[in-house]
Amino acid sequence: MTTVLIVDDQTLQRLGFRMLLEAQPDMTVVGEAAQGHDAVRMTAELRPDVVLMDIRMPGMNGIEATRHIVDSGGRSRVLVLTTFDLDEYAYEALRAGAAGFFLKDARPEELVVGIKTVAAGDSVVSPGLTRRLIDAFTARHAELNSGQLSHPLELTPRQRDQLENLTHREREVLSAVATGRTNPEIAVHLHLAESTVKSHVSRVLAKINARDRVQAVIFAYDVGLVHPA
Repeated sequence: MTTVLIVDDQTLQRLGFRMLLEAQPDMTVVGEAAQGHDAVRMTAELRPDVVLMDIRMPGMNGIEATRHIVDSGGRSRVLVLTTFDLDEYAYEALRAGAAGFFLKDARPEELVVGIKTVAAGDSVVSPGLTRRLIDAFTARHAELNSGQLSHPLELTPRQRDQLENLTHREREVLSAVATGRTNPEIAVHLHLAESTVKSHVSRVLAKINARDRVQAVIFAYDVGLVHPA
């Protein structure tokens, strides 16, 4: 049974999510919160599998709430929700440690599958959506760097150590992940067995301390391993 905590400042929105999720035979809603402080407290108390987190809320927003939940080291994983797929706050939530993000206008069955995917420890960002995330993220990244992405970025000591700890093959795999390729696509691209790619991805995530592929994408662009085309 997948347990879910719903966090949204709109009562009708919470009601809609509850009706959808409780109609599933293998899901149950363990609580609702209307703002970030309550979300952090209730996550610690209820330990849900997934926190369905709105971003824009009064008081503590979804980004700060996500950061607190992830930093607590608990078992709960956060799936953030946003009205627009290019909402800059969604990317900040991913940086804070969220497992992924979903659009509020997603089809009900997509949201259900997304929650189950996050509960299983994976990311809900599909390859197509990953590419859109990459486009928006790197465009913003390029603006911040005044078009100088062709030059080495200033890395933190931790980022430098993590990058140097990757083998040449692991860097290739990470670069492929960062362009939105799936494991089968990476296998074809690098002429590897799919099982080998899966092993490489697992090692990369462990070495860069990324919870999932979404975090890996952000890391790859942050350290300048890949650049926008």
